Amino acid sequence: MTMVCHRPEGLEQLEAQTNFTKRELQVLYRGFKNECPSGVVNEETFKQIYAQFFPHGGDFLPKLQGLSKWVSLHPPSPHLPLYFADASTYAHYLFNAFDTTQTGSVKFEDFVSALSILLRGTVHEKLRWTFNLYDINKDGYINKEEMMDIVKAIYDMMGKYTYPVLKEDTPRQHVDVFFQKMDKNKDGIVTLDEFLESCQEDDNIMKSLQLFQNVM
Repeated sequence: MTMVCHRPEGLEQLEAQTNFTKRELQVLYRGFKNECPSGVVNEETFKQIYAQFFPHGGDFLPKLQGLSKWVSLHPPSPHLPLYFADASTYAHYLFNAFDTTQTGSVKFEDFVSALSILLRGTVHEKLRWTFNLYDINKDGYINKEEMMDIVKAIYDMMGKYTYPVLKEDTPRQHVDVFFQKMDKNKDGIVTLDEFLESCQEDDNIMKSLQLFQNVM
């Protein structure tokens, strides 16, 4: 069976569209193609790659060639443990955020566009990307259940190994406080404008979002 390969846009075009240099894009593309010869990543492969970043044991050692540069640019927070629990649920939500066209696959262009925002984007760009991550059903709003799903996935991934150990109801408490602050008009949903305003006026929310971005 012949493999159908996706050829990405020219590096010059990607250089213009992202915050990476042509050399950095070349390094990232080699790593991407090494893991994904077809040029696209499905969810299962994405989870496998993500698990290499956050294994059950061992240090934070990415095995995707070229992404060592990524990690050197964006090292793990000293507040995060080096040992993680099951990351598959959070990886599922991340994949949905990377898959901007909702096709069930992520191309190199999608990959580097997201990395560009997460690593070198403005605060506003990062917050918009994070809003998209939390907006699981892509209806333009975040409801409390969506926020709970994301936060619980993060706590399930890292909470078991934190010190002190997190209580079982910690995610719910976290969501209750944040949602109350963000839902300005108390209509049960958080709009993009409410999200941006709340994050930028509350240092605690910003610090938490920055911490979560370290698990990408």
